[in-house]
Amino acid sequence: MSDLGPAGSALPAGRSRLPERPPLSQPRRTGARSSHQPALGLLGLLLVIPVAVALAIGAGGDGSIRVLAPLVTFSLPIVVMIAFWWEDWPGTRLRSSWAGWADTVLIAVGAIVLTGAGQILAGGLDPGALFDPAPGPGHVPTFPATMPLAGLAFVATLEITLVGEGWPFRRLHPLVAGPIVVAIAWAIAIAGYLTVVQVESPAGSDVIARDGPVPGAVLGATLVLIGAWQVLCFVVWRGWPFVTVTRRAARLTIAHVTVIGGGIVSYLFLRELLGLAPSRIAALSGCFIAAGLLFGMLLEGWLGNLGATAERITLLLATVALAALLAVALQAIASRALHLTPSRADDWVGHATLNALALSIILHVAVGRRWPFPNPPTSDGSASVDV
Repeated sequence: MSDLGPAGSALPAGRSRLPERPPLSQPRRTGARSSHQPALGLLGLLLVIPVAVALAIGAGGDGSIRVLAPLVTFSLPIVVMIAFWWEDWPGTRLRSSWAGWADTVLIAVGAIVLTGAGQILAGGLDPGALFDPAPGPGHVPTFPATMPLAGLAFVATLEITLVGEGWPFRRLHPLVAGPIVVAIAWAIAIAGYLTVVQVESPAGSDVIARDGPVPGAVLGATLVLIGAWQVLCFVVWRGWPFVTVTRRAARLTIAHVTVIGGGIVSYLFLRELLGLAPSRIAALSGCFIAAGLLFGMLLEGWLGNLGATAERITLLLATVALAALLAVALQAIASRALHLTPSRADDWVGHATLNALALSIILHVAVGRRWPFPNPPTSDGSASVDV
């Protein structure tokens, strides 16, 4: 496939090869502050918030958890592939006003296909139950049975793409590398789901019960915490502190151990020492991830005039503060407006942050390239992608 310009190209900027390391792991120059921030990011909220609200309550409170949460979670590896491997192809073949929509349609189709695949592993393909929050006896509901599989696939995709810097797949053509990474992540997820996860079969359903050593809720909470470490280190802090290690083998080993180990240790601390339930841990971690993406992607570069250390500290404090605000506000909405039980309220908060707000930010910034708002040019004259 030939490499053309942005007006009808196979890939942005005419590249057939990706840079050696993903842009998110490349620290910004000290003092390099975007003159368009925070105004550009705040304008983006005009699109991000309505999309997030639609995903959070589009099927009602409990209905959104049971129907939209699995679909969105299964879509996330496709989102990562399009945003960080394909660099928005096939949307790059279209004018900017249509590019994000084309990619979104592809993501939606991929979500349905992958959720169906997850349903097959959970008990059998049941198309009606994909979109029915209460399918009744004799069906295979996707929530919560398929959620550990979806979470494993997404976290593994991010682990390869960001933590592992895409190595060695970034040497390949992006259109080849992206599907390979998603396939490997799915292979890891399937192996984990079939051997590790404990799945309970809802009464009367056709979900296959599994006797794995780790309950699905526990694995889910741990995966969200690993995701929180991924976002902190590779979105909020742009690869720090791992970028300070020059040897790739050592850098990637340290990064994987820190992120995965950090997620596991964090779960043990929150569960064993603070006594938080897995659903509450997942909800709080989801709030942190959404807040981190807001500051690290939507408002990317707004504190660039600070020194590197001061910027990292400020971003961490701002992320924690916003996460706390989201947790309080969304819990209130879940219990008072949506009338959900405490445990179901936690599930909804996790969905509203991870699957609604976080996805909306990624779609706007990394897939839609902030359309329709002005995207500031970089030093080489091309449009900035902020990722």
